Amino acid sequence: MTNQRASLRTELLARRQAFVAGLPNSVRNLAFRVLPSPILALMPPGSRVAVYRSMGSEAPTEALLEFLDERGFKLCLPRLGRTVAEDMEFADWKPGDILVPGQLRIPQPAPQAATVTPDIVLTPMVGFDRRLNRIGHGAGYYDRAFAKLPDALRIGMAWSCQQVDLLPVEPWDVPLHMVVTEQAIISGEAA
Repeated sequence: MTNQRASLRTELLARRQAFVAGLPNSVRNLAFRVLPSPILALMPPGSRVAVYRSMGSEAPTEALLEFLDERGFKLCLPRLGRTVAEDMEFADWKPGDILVPGQLRIPQPAPQAATVTPDIVLTPMVGFDRRLNRIGHGAGYYDRAFAKLPDALRIGMAWSCQQVDLLPVEPWDVPLHMVVTEQAIISGEAA
């Protein structure tokens, strides 16, 4: 199944990149600026929300960081260890806090930022299916984090082109509770 997932990952990354490149600037600039009200209704005031810093053609999150901060949510960002084998943690962050280059050159909170436990995790992905399974870049960071955070609300952020009918699932994969795209909120029984 590993080869099938790798092939699918490559296909989905190319699809996402082409989709985003073909979007009018107006759509690209408006997408993902706010969370839809049905999602906000599920987020208790003052909740701690983990948000990823988007890169490349991922669903953009820069505007969401400001949107959530303005509404009083506590923010945190993923912080990777020094090696791929180390698990990802979430570190306290607010707009204006310094970011340092982490593993894979991903900007992340400085080492002195407190490690925290998020209530809600906004999650990047390469693809997802109607059962709310996700496929990421293959390192397993989010699946391992989800396993340690069984009570956290897991919300995927993706472009609509990233949806497929059915993903191959591994025993360690943890499904999402919902996915937000530029077109819809996809939720239901994750099975």
